[in-house]
This record gives sequence, C-alpha cells and structure tokens, in this order.
Amino acid sequence: MKSASLIFVALLAAVGLVSSQDKAELATVPTTARILGTIPDGTPPATEAPKPEYKVAPTDILQTTTQREGGRNITIQRIKPIALPPPPQAADTAAAPSPEFLQRLTEFRDAHPRSAIFNLGATIYQSKGQPTRTLLQLWPEGGGQPIKVWSSADFTLIAGGIRSFIDTEGNTRHLMVMPSRIDIDRMTNLFASKGKTYTAPQIPVFPEGKATFQIIGDSPSPSDLTALQSLHDLYNQHHAELLAAYQGREQASLQREAELKANPPQPKDITLRYWHTERPATKGGDQ
Repeated sequence: MKSASLIFVALLAAVGLVSSQDKAELATVPTTARILGTIPDGTPPATEAPKPEYKVAPTDILQTTTQREGGRNITIQRIKPIALPPPPQAADTAAAPSPEFLQRLTEFRDAHPRSAIFNLGATIYQSKGQPTRTLLQLWPEGGGQPIKVWSSADFTLIAGGIRSFIDTEGNTRHLMVMPSRIDIDRMTNLFASKGKTYTAPQIPVFPEGKATFQIIGDSPSPSDLTALQSLHDLYNQHHAELLAAYQGREQASLQREAELKANPPQPKDITLRYWHTERPATKGGDQ
C-alpha cells in the first residue's frame, strides 16, 4: 500500500498538475477567457515574519576566526557536532500499480486538464503620434519554428500584468513573454547621426477599436490560436486595469530606485558555522 501511494504521488507530479487555486477555478469549464490570480500593480508583498535566529551556546563554539572583506566582518566558527535526523529510506517502487489505480489516474487526468506554457516573444514598436504595435513570435508547445503575428495590443501591459489565464476552451495557460521595446523615432535619429538609414518594419494597418492580430506566414495550431485569441480578449476586457497596473509598477520601480539612491544598502556582517563528524560520512549517509 505504501508503494502504491508513492507511485501515485510520482505519477501525479509527472502529468503536470495545476495548482490548488487553478483546480478550483477549473471545476466549471468557462465560456469566456479569464485571468488567473491578480494583476501585479507594484504593491509590495506582505512582509514576512522574521525567521527565528539560530543560536549556538558559547560552550559549543570550539574555534572562531574573523576577517574583514567587502566592508563587512566574516566570522567562521567551528562548533560541536549537531545531531541530524536520519536520512530518508529509499522508497520501494518495485510493485506495479493495479488496474484499479490506473483507472483512477485516467479519470483524474480527464477531470484535471494539464496546464501548458504559452511562450511568446514580443517586440513592441512605439512612435510619437502613432499607436503602439507588437510583433509576436509564438513558439509552439510541441516545438518547431516560431509563428509571426502582428498585434495591435500593447504587450508592455500584458508582459507584466498577466501571468496565467484560462482560454475559451477551459485550458490553463501559464504566460511567458519575452518583451523588448523599439522606439522608431529614436532609432531613426540614432541611425541618422551615423549617416545611416533605419528601416522600420512594415506594420499592417489595424482597424480602430479593440485590439486584434494578423498572422504572418504559417498559421498556429488550433490550440495556440485559441490561446492567442483568448489573450487578446482579456486585453480588451481588462485594458483599463492592465494600464493602471502597469503605471503602478512603473511608479513603484521609480520609488525603489530613489530609495536605493538615498539609502544604499550597507554590507552586513555574516557568521558561518561548521563542524566535523567523528568519521567521514559514507555513501547513503551512514556514519
């Protein structure tokens, strides 16, 4: 029974399960896309309670040396050996899972669809007096060459604002965006200062209103196309919220930079402790 339980845990880890929050949200397959979690807006995380300080009795310190380095004191102490818990025993995985267990595993996987990473490269083009446009490179989950997509969405807002979402087919997508910005006016002036000409890409004309996209060349798979459309749906639906959150993150970044400039961090003293065992440890942790 213990072996079967261990195998069950290992198999569940292998199928790429979603988090408990995602599982709760997947209980009902949605009819519209939705963002999972909150949109980061620059609000600092809650302060964690300080961890208890590990203290060593003065009588357990056998040797102490201190040296100055990098503007701080580094103290190295040899202490008396500390009793450690025994190493965990290797699990017995020889027993094969029963047909009943495999059936339950199949039912579990059907009820909890595997989450997938939606991997995008985003080159964001900006120019004075012109709307922002984004050239996407969509990397298929199954491998292969990236698919190019022009979008009228400003992926600056998406890159830091959406971490995970559920598409219109009920699949969980963990968004990975690698953004880069290009200021067309700045690049034009920079090239001109060196006697060269900057050639901006041919950006398609998009209709005014909600953000849309145009595929260049090969089409993505139906699954990736659904995720791409769902992401644009979320952008249109939450644009005001995404914009406000982006502005909040930018303001928080400026505040952190100002605080660090006014109060640069000072190096802190550290203490390193070690001990010798009575005899060298052997393979497997035996003493």
